[in-house]
Amino acid sequence: AKLKQENALLQVQLKNYKKENEALRSGQSASLAVVKQNAEAALQNLLTVITNSRSAVRQLVSGAESLQLVADLLKSIDSISEVPEDGQ
Repeated sequence: AKLKQENALLQVQLKNYKKENEALRSGQSASLAVVKQNAEAALQNLLTVITNSRSAVRQLVSGAESLQLVADLLKSIDSISEVPEDGQ
């Protein structure tokens, strides 16, 4: 009778451990889903930053080219002003 009682107790404990194990596994799955969702959000943010930075670099290069054009124009004005006039 004592062994039957101990066996019944062990069966209940086993059932409880199985339930706990299932709960832990489902929690682990939920955590993994959250990690995947966060990784996807981080990826989307990173792609947005890349797109914006490419645009900023293009604008910067365009601005540098415009400044180079102005510098070249100023150089040519200096060259023109150095040409002696015909009357002198």
